[in-house]
Amino acid sequence: MATDHLDLYERTSTWTLDKVKGARDHLDDSTPCDEWDVRTLLNHMLDTQRYFLSSGRGEDASPPTPEPPDILSADPAADFENVQQEMLQVFSDPEVVEKTGPALGIAFADQLVHGWDVARATGQDAHIPESLAQGAYDTIHGKFTDEQRQGMFKPEIEVGPDASAQEKLLAYTGRSPD
Repeated sequence: MATDHLDLYERTSTWTLDKVKGARDHLDDSTPCDEWDVRTLLNHMLDTQRYFLSSGRGEDASPPTPEPPDILSADPAADFENVQQEMLQVFSDPEVVEKTGPALGIAFADQLVHGWDVARATGQDAHIPESLAQGAYDTIHGKFTDEQRQGMFKPEIEVGPDASAQEKLLAYTGRSPD
């Protein structure tokens, strides 16, 4: 499972990096995340990934807050590429994965869903590769209580039994798959 999450993280972070590159000229655009523009969303994404990175290193780290710090540099793609490389290096150690439990899976699912947010906000292709969407859905679906979902996700949206993995993932996280 850990190796699968490392592979999923690598593929997701590469997919998301492509969306971040396309967002450079859209930092002030609104996003599917209430009250956040693209810049704030990218700050949140970086802050979240840095949290998982610090946890993987065994450092004291505070979970991301609703108001992300302004940590995005003038080169958002480089920021994301640096975090991606550090995450892959740290989490390639099986002992780290054993100590941090589901952290890498949650990190990859979070980045994938927010990568979709970036794509939607900036008019890019928001189609998530099926294997990534299914992996994220399987990783997070049903893993959070209603109380834990508050502040992380909007209420789940109902989708039909023939919904794609992307539609199920987005609906579970309270995003309209349309």
